Amino acid sequence: MDLPLALHELAARHRLDAPALRRLGQLAGLEQAHEALSRWLPRGVAALAAVLLGSGLVFWVAANWDLLGRVGQFALLQAAVVLAIGATLWRGLQRLPAALLALLGIGGLFAYFGQTYQTGADAWQLFALWAALAVPLGLALRSDLLWSAWVLVAMTAIALWLQAHISPGFETQARDLPIWLTGWSGAVLLAVLMSPPIGGRLGAGKRARRVAVAFATVLVAGGALFGLFQSPVAWPYPIGLLLLAAAAAQLYRARSFDLALLGFVALALDVLLLAGLSRGLYQMDERNVISQMLLITVASALLLSLTVKLVLQRARAVQQESHHV
Repeated sequence: MDLPLALHELAARHRLDAPALRRLGQLAGLEQAHEALSRWLPRGVAALAAVLLGSGLVFWVAANWDLLGRVGQFALLQAAVVLAIGATLWRGLQRLPAALLALLGIGGLFAYFGQTYQTGADAWQLFALWAALAVPLGLALRSDLLWSAWVLVAMTAIALWLQAHISPGFETQARDLPIWLTGWSGAVLLAVLMSPPIGGRLGAGKRARRVAVAFATVLVAGGALFGLFQSPVAWPYPIGLLLLAAAAAQLYRARSFDLALLGFVALALDVLLLAGLSRGLYQMDERNVISQMLLITVASALLLSLTVKLVLQRARAVQQESHHV
């Protein structure tokens, strides 16, 4: 239902005058929505402009690779980073977009440096250095949007580190255990840093927390599925299953309840459980595929309904507690 249109129809039906129409809008919460829109829309447009400007600068340098000399390309990228960082020193609407532009400029500068000099560094090292150098920007601005972008860079570094160090091919070896655990620990640590109470002190908000937890969930679930389809089942599957179960329990009990995060982690946990069930049924009897598919369908429906029931039950309980407070 379109609330403003419904309010205007109601006002026309009862022939409300202007003061009564404003009062009706206040009761419906339209003024708060307009205030929030007027506060966040300029910031969102400015942040989008910074992302487009930074991406355009990187693409322009790549498209004109042969026209600009090495010194000119370095000077252009470095000037963009310096000017963007300088713009963050002044208070005003430009601080956040300038910081986002600086973040993108740092990444573009490192990418260009790696392409030009062929240092031999792995991709994860460039992303790790990029994330490390961008930490002062996040601490200075204390912006949820900036921390969200930083989390993407840091999590990409962890994913690339895992890819570079685990054994090649599809066989999990014993030496991969500390590598997987280290990568997962780094992802979980980032998720904890972006969550209350630490995240609030850093300036990270709901968006940064969601990005961090979602990325960590994908890393853990992906590694667990990788271990599930080994022969025999490798240890990443049970460890990943326990990690996601612990994360779901923590999100379920957390004071700063987030329905989207709990639903995402619960969905990943359901996928791992159903994948394990599918593998177990297939190993027991490879010929009876029809009955196995039927059993998996029933199990999927039951597990999904139970998950939705528990998540919504917790959401209603949190809502009732907030009303009582």
